[in-house]
Amino acid sequence: MPVAATMPVCPLPPAILAKAVALSRCYEGLHFGGTAWLILALWFLVAAGLGGRIARAASCVSSRRWLQGLVAISAWLLILVLLELPASLVAHDVNLRYGISVEGWGAWWVDWLKSLALNLVVGIFVLSVLYAMLRRLPRRWWVAFWAFTVVVVVIGTYIAPLVVDPLFNHFQPLVQTDPALVQKLEEVADRGGLQIPKGRIFLMDASRRYTSPNAYVTGIGSSKRIVVWDTTLKEESPSEILFTYGHEQGHYVLHHIPKGIAFAAAMFFIFYWFGSRLLEWLVRSKGSVWKIDAVSNWSSLGLVLLLVSVLSFLTEPLANSFSRMIEHQADVYGQEVIHGLVPDPQATVVQSFCSDAVLWLDNPSPNHFAEFWTYSHPSTEERAEFAAQYDPWQPGRRPRYFSPTR
Repeated sequence: MPVAATMPVCPLPPAILAKAVALSRCYEGLHFGGTAWLILALWFLVAAGLGGRIARAASCVSSRRWLQGLVAISAWLLILVLLELPASLVAHDVNLRYGISVEGWGAWWVDWLKSLALNLVVGIFVLSVLYAMLRRLPRRWWVAFWAFTVVVVVIGTYIAPLVVDPLFNHFQPLVQTDPALVQKLEEVADRGGLQIPKGRIFLMDASRRYTSPNAYVTGIGSSKRIVVWDTTLKEESPSEILFTYGHEQGHYVLHHIPKGIAFAAAMFFIFYWFGSRLLEWLVRSKGSVWKIDAVSNWSSLGLVLLLVSVLSFLTEPLANSFSRMIEHQADVYGQEVIHGLVPDPQATVVQSFCSDAVLWLDNPSPNHFAEFWTYSHPSTEERAEFAAQYDPWQPGRRPRYFSPTR
C-alpha cells in the first residue's frame, strides 16, 4: 500500500496556497530569468567591443587615468543598473499585487535613486582601487584586491547600520516606544546569560514598505545591534515576539556575523583566484576581437563585470547553504532560549512560522532546485516541522546551547 502523504505542519488555505505557489514561481522566474538576461546582455556588449569604445571616449575626456576611470566606471555601472532595472520593476509590481509590499511607486523610485547614488560612490571607489592594483601588481593583483575586499567588508559591516541603513529607514531604540516589551526581551537575554544594552535593540519603520514581520542582526563591534520591524509588533503575539528576538539573539550569541565575514573571505579568495585566471585567458584569446587592449586597461571593465555576474551566480548555492545552516542554528537557539519564558515553546515557534507562511505567502513545497540555489533560509514548512518535533528537555535528550537543568 502507498504511504499516506505527511500532512504539512502549516497547512495553508487553498486560496492562499495558490497565491504562495504562484508568487514563488514569479520569484524564481525573476531570479533566474533576470540573471540570464543580465549575463547575456553583458556578454553581447563586451563581444560587440563596447568596452574599447568607452575606454577611447574616456581617454578623449582627459589624459589622467583617474578621470578616465571615473568616466568608464560610471558608464559601466549605469549600464549595469539599467540592465537590472526591468527585473526590479517587475519584482516591485509583483510584491504590490500580492500584498507583500505597500510602498508606492514614488517612494520606490526615491529608494532606487538613493541606491544608485550609493552604488556609484562605492563602485567607483572599489573599481578604481582594483585597476590601480591591476597596473601595479600584474601578477598578484588578485591577492592584494582580496585583502582590500576583506577590509572593505569589515568596514562596511561596521558602518552600514550607522550610515547606510538610516538613508532608507528610520530607527529608534525600542525602549522609547515599548519599554514593557524591552523588559520581557531582557528576560530572554538574561536566560541566555547576556547583557545586551537597551540601546542595541532598535525598532525599524518597515510598515511603510512591507506588511509582514521580520527582524535581523547587523553591524559589528560597537555598531552591532538587533533590529525589530514594527510589523513584527503588529502581527506577532507576545510569545512569538520573544522567539523572533531569541532567534536574532542567537545570531548575536553564536557570532554569526564574524563567522559570515570569515566565510565570505574564504569565498572571495577562491573567487578572485579563479576569476583572475579566467580574465587573463579571455583577454589573451578574445581581446583583439572584443577591443580589449589589456587586462589593466579600462577597456576590460565590462568583461570584469560580466565575470563577476557569472561567478556570483555560480557561487550562490554555496553562500546560501552557509546561510541556511546558521539560520537553522539561530532557530534552535531561539526555541531553547524561550524555554521557561513562554508556556509552550514548541507551539509558539510553530505558530510563528505558520503565521509567517501566510503573511509572506511562503510556498510550503518549493521547487527543490530553486530552494537549493536561491533560499537563504530553510523553507518555512521545514522550519516549522523541525520546531514541532524539537523538545530537548524531554528525558534522554539534551539542548544544544543550554544546560538541561536551566
